[in-house]
Amino acid sequence: MRQSIRRKLIQTLALFLADPKLGNFLSGRLYKGEWKSLCVPGLNCYSCPAAVFSCPIGALQAVTASAGFRFSYYVTGFLMAVGVLWGRAVCGYLCPFGLFQELLHRVPLPKKKLWPPLVYVKYVILAVFVMLLPLLWTDYSGAGLPAFCEFICPAGTLEGGLPLLATRPEFRQALGKLFAWKFLVLLLVCLGSMMNYRFFCKLLCPLGAIYGLLNRISLYRLQVSRSACVSCGKCQSACPMGVNPARNPGAAECIRCGECVVACPQQALLLRFSTDSMKHS
Repeated sequence: MRQSIRRKLIQTLALFLADPKLGNFLSGRLYKGEWKSLCVPGLNCYSCPAAVFSCPIGALQAVTASAGFRFSYYVTGFLMAVGVLWGRAVCGYLCPFGLFQELLHRVPLPKKKLWPPLVYVKYVILAVFVMLLPLLWTDYSGAGLPAFCEFICPAGTLEGGLPLLATRPEFRQALGKLFAWKFLVLLLVCLGSMMNYRFFCKLLCPLGAIYGLLNRISLYRLQVSRSACVSCGKCQSACPMGVNPARNPGAAECIRCGECVVACPQQALLLRFSTDSMKHS
């Protein structure tokens, strides 16, 4: 089975495991059972009617923004454990919004490259909107603002906002400038994803930033056999994330999709669990 097909099957399975309550799209109800206290590894909105788990970024903000700031040991520990184990393979295999972007990229529009320094914007988003603003922007009760979810997250607009607006008339009556802004962000992300592979992942995703920081030490890693590599550049040409796998197998942008492994004519690349950063053979 081709690597791309295998990965799409895993992504689709992950989507339905995270969002199995499909009937809620018709009723506009939200699942609020005991499973909602747990997080999925990828970006998946708490307010999606089909969701039975929480989003780790939303949960991290919710705890930080709570009155009388509390450190979220569960969410932080969860993200660290998943990141150290898988790194950004989570983005490549388990994130529903990542799958959505990949499908959008199939739209036949001209494809553009992202200016490389823009990949650092997501780290600013993580620091400012996920960590600082929920702590510093508080109301009279001391509760902070979950700024990323409130002002940026296109996954929340797509998975939660639009389905709830379609089924809950009382929500439509409360529409205002904030929703118009969020909808504009979603449209721009959709357009960007049509023209650049995983546009949101590269530019704006704070979850990708966290996993990217852990990519170099993750146990599931890309290894390069320096003795077999002939520096032909085919792995770099095949990489949809703009990485040179042979030169930098632990790159923060690598989502472990395996396209470089398939493209290598010398079989110098390998994806596997290991504690070694490089395979010598």
